[in-house]
Amino acid sequence: MKNTQWVFNETVPSLMDGQSLKSLLSQYWQLPKHLVYSIRHAQRVLVNGKYQPVNFPVTTGDKIQLTFVPNDFVSPFPKVTADSAATVEILYEDANLVVMNKRRGDKTHPNQPGEFGATINHLAAYLATEKTLPYMIHRLDQETSGAIIFAKNPAVVPILVANIAQKQIKRTYLAWVVGTNLPDSGTIDFAIGLDPDDKRKRKVNGPKAVSAITHYQVLKRQSGYSLLSVELETGRTHQIRVHLAALQHPLVGDPLYNSSNDSPFLLLHSWKVDLPLPFTKVHKIVEAPIPQHFIDFQQRLGPSK
Repeated sequence: MKNTQWVFNETVPSLMDGQSLKSLLSQYWQLPKHLVYSIRHAQRVLVNGKYQPVNFPVTTGDKIQLTFVPNDFVSPFPKVTADSAATVEILYEDANLVVMNKRRGDKTHPNQPGEFGATINHLAAYLATEKTLPYMIHRLDQETSGAIIFAKNPAVVPILVANIAQKQIKRTYLAWVVGTNLPDSGTIDFAIGLDPDDKRKRKVNGPKAVSAITHYQVLKRQSGYSLLSVELETGRTHQIRVHLAALQHPLVGDPLYNSSNDSPFLLLHSWKVDLPLPFTKVHKIVEAPIPQHFIDFQQRLGPSK
């Protein structure tokens, strides 16, 4: 089941012609310093089949081979219990990563030892046939559906995490909110902290508040509700839910931030993911289909206005 090494065969792009091997590894491919050190020290980075020092200038079309071993990583083999691949819906997959369609109501990952039934457990069962494991990159709230990214090897984990941190991965959500008084588009810039009255919740300008920025566009106004396209500039816990509630347009079906009972389900969906693929930098846009609970809600509303 467990790999003893991970080998990557990549090609130097024209953009890096004449640049140092170190710049290619660290700046362009975004490998962290400790991984660059490990493969360099053990001579597991080859240029056209030969070991070269990191200041070696690479040329367009050069073949770069990188070999990683388990000792290069703190957690090379995450402990994930496999639990039925029957519910797994793959939106995109290659040798390095998977974008899957998370079901509403499933946790992203277990919270307690021995717990299973989460999205990552189901994906582990699916990937077992490939003799690999899922590696966590980011999370979605339990009641949020849609596109979520997992890595398939430990080498690309820091690359994808850096892509998210540096906003090179763009995630777009769909959200139904109560009310129709929002401008057609806007940016919400409210710091989010803890809620001293409820540890499950977050609060604008609560204790330990940190910057949080959300961009939205109104796609539809219908029968007292609005459908929004939402992009996150930051990724705080409950960010979309807290920000829109602060504008008196809480998400439909939100059990924490909306006291009304408009829907039994939270209407927040991770709709599109736009990401540069590791090493090649090819942009991939992956879209998760509109879930049934969104369709059911809209059908219950009257005609659009």
